[in-house]
Amino acid sequence: MPTTDKKVKKPKVSKASTKEKGDDKVVLRIRVRAYESKILDASVKQIMDTAVRYDANIVGPVPLPTEIKKYTVNRSPFIYKNTREQFEIRVHKRLIDIINPNAKTVESLTNLSLPSGVDIDVKML
Repeated sequence: MPTTDKKVKKPKVSKASTKEKGDDKVVLRIRVRAYESKILDASVKQIMDTAVRYDANIVGPVPLPTEIKKYTVNRSPFIYKNTREQFEIRVHKRLIDIINPNAKTVESLTNLSLPSGVDIDVKML
């Protein structure tokens, strides 16, 4: 009896089909941005304390890369025209995920007062 080596192809399974039907997670993704890192860290701590107070599952804070914008300008328009001055603006960012937040958690986060200069983006995933 001759032996033949046949390769058996495995069916391709996509990532979407590996999820179980009852595994629906609601994630509240909070992205916090500020020019000063100290104010940003204080705001993130305030958000985390509020979420922990209402028994929420928290992932983070994850530090995202600092966005640096650099501007070069002339010092003088006439005699010292070749001298330049450089300025930069740094935007510090953090990411917080709250998994399966309840209504009290969402309400307390919306009523939270944070210092000026802190920008917050909230998304439901």
